[in-house]
Amino acid sequence: MLKFLSKVKLEFNTLDSRSAACVEFLAQCTARKAKESNPTCQLEVKRRTDDPPPQITVTFVNGVEEVFDASATSAQSIRSSILEKGQLLETEQMFRDAGEPWPVVIPEEELHRAAPGVKPRKAEEKKQ
Repeated sequence: MLKFLSKVKLEFNTLDSRSAACVEFLAQCTARKAKESNPTCQLEVKRRTDDPPPQITVTFVNGVEEVFDASATSAQSIRSSILEKGQLLETEQMFRDAGEPWPVVIPEEELHRAAPGVKPRKAEEKKQ
């Protein structure tokens, strides 16, 4: 998960019952495997004494920043979102490395064309 991030900032009050996702996410970020995936990722923890909702701010390696309300979002949902966006970053980089334009634009006529070697279904088969 950390391999897609350059910075993670967690802000929460440790006495606040809403901070469970922050604490769990912090544990995931400090796990050995996560740290090894990107040792240069900065991890900043701001323990608060006031009462704003806990939040997690992540900065992706491409500079895009995203803020999560950790009182309303589970640590697993945040992790899944990061992994999903990270896979998109990897795909984009793969196309750019190959000299292909990004984003990929597929012409409308190709979207409706049958794949080679696949017989188009008859109207009766489509209804079933």
